[in-house]
Amino acid sequence: QVQLVESGGGLVQPGGSLRLSCAASPFTLDALSIGWFRQAPGKEREGVSCISSSDGSTYYVDSAKGRFTISRDNAKNTVYLQMNNLKPEDTAVYYCAAQLGGGVCSLMSYDYDYWGQGTQVTVRQ
Repeated sequence: QVQLVESGGGLVQPGGSLRLSCAASPFTLDALSIGWFRQAPGKEREGVSCISSSDGSTYYVDSAKGRFTISRDNAKNTVYLQMNNLKPEDTAVYYCAAQLGGGVCSLMSYDYDYWGQGTQVTVRQ
């Protein structure tokens, strides 16, 4: 079993920034591909970004490119999602998810077996 604990959500004004954290245990990040997903009320869950266990390659949904950055700290076994220039349409519950095993990460939720509890991000004046 993989356990994931998210933190860092909150309320921010448009144009502001937040950094989400996803702490994984007991497996280390070189065995886990991690994805960040979000789900707004009335909408389907959407893949935002991911980082591969195999080579650290990263991927972003088009709406996040240039604004969001995913990274990992192997010493802390934690993956971060730095979100800059936030917009009201970024408002959602953000989840991190883990795929156990090697390979390239995916932005498709069905590729992930383990999920965190979610953290709310609200962007408004």
